[in-house]
Amino acid sequence: MKTEITLSEAQAQVDQWIKTVGVRYFNELTNMTILMEEVGELARIMSRTYGEQSFKESDKGRDLGDEMADVLWVLICLANQTGVDLTEAMKKNFEKKNIRDLNRHKDNEKLK
Repeated sequence: MKTEITLSEAQAQVDQWIKTVGVRYFNELTNMTILMEEVGELARIMSRTYGEQSFKESDKGRDLGDEMADVLWVLICLANQTGVDLTEAMKKNFEKKNIRDLNRHKDNEKLK
């Protein structure tokens, strides 16, 4: 059984799920707002796990990976809705970073 999933496969699987189980995509602005909500939930767990805030009873039992997957899910929805191929976008992003940031981080005194 295959355990890994490519970005293209994730986009196709989310699209299939939305069109069958989910009925239809929420509109782009609604999904953008949902993305911010999911990022906030992730931030809450991060701040309590790695930051100085303490857990509230309602925070206990939340799974960091699941919160990250929620963020990714909605981002994939937005990519699907706007015609973005995330595989190609990531390739281009790596190319950009490898040119723009070739020495940027090596030369950053704060990172040494």
